[in-house]
Amino acid sequence: MNISLRQLRAFVAVARSGSFTQAAESLFVTQSALSGLIKELEGVLGLRLFDRTTRRIQLSDVGHSLFPRVDKILHELDGVLEEASSLRTLKTGSVSIAAPQLMAATFLPEVIAAFGRRHPGVRVRLLDCVVENIMTPVFSGEVDFAIGPERKLNSDIHAEMLFELPFMAVCPTDHPLAAANEVRWAELLAQPFISLSGEFTQRLSGELPAAFRDRTLEPGIEVTFMPTALSMVSAGLGVTACMPYAAAMVRHYNLSMRPLIEPRVTRRFFIYTRKERALSPAAQQLRAMLLDFLHSPVPPTVNPPSMRSVG
Repeated sequence: MNISLRQLRAFVAVARSGSFTQAAESLFVTQSALSGLIKELEGVLGLRLFDRTTRRIQLSDVGHSLFPRVDKILHELDGVLEEASSLRTLKTGSVSIAAPQLMAATFLPEVIAAFGRRHPGVRVRLLDCVVENIMTPVFSGEVDFAIGPERKLNSDIHAEMLFELPFMAVCPTDHPLAAANEVRWAELLAQPFISLSGEFTQRLSGELPAAFRDRTLEPGIEVTFMPTALSMVSAGLGVTACMPYAAAMVRHYNLSMRPLIEPRVTRRFFIYTRKERALSPAAQQLRAMLLDFLHSPVPPTVNPPSMRSVG
């Protein structure tokens, strides 16, 4: 049985109006085309849907029985189509992303706020987590995508590079290192060094010259989150190194940030998605907006290449 939506809409239009002329006008078709659709539908069903006289047309007993159900089907279908249109045009929808705690507390709120101004009907959920767990919510489907530093991938995860940034030295504003335009790693590690625990220290130690590794492997203090490290630097307990996007937080603690050289050590950051999962229109738009944000010129006071505000 091959019934078309045009036939069903023609049936409902005639049933509601009781007139082929009015129904044809409401559907923007000719009266003969409408009559043809009704005849096709009756032929497919093998049932007469209307009783016709020279003066009027009305539903048959079968037509009376079928009309409420056909009307309900079309109403629900129209609702589905309207919802799909709203999702496609970002009038409604939702998107969930995961990011390390420092990213979630620095530039991401600005991106999300700009996204919200453009698409107020779309709900954004930000999951802030420790960097070691950044892949877990992507793999489980809890989030649409995650943002984070380079990590070993499995066959289910796709990585798209966002940007590459150098490490910056962070110290109190009255510290001798703050007087320099650039700081050497040897100079930084000669001070009590506050490091993040876990893979942060391990990866960093492997990227520094052998002469620095012993100092890096045994930092004076290890903490889990960068805001804790910055607070300790502010208290005069040592110095640390972080990414340039933490500049606002560094200023919040009244600290100085300087480029680290000899060597220039960088970190690459990626968008992580699950390979077989298609991004929703809202997730695609937020991802595109994030890429625009991170690849735009930046104010000179921030220093990191490829980052600035979104309007």
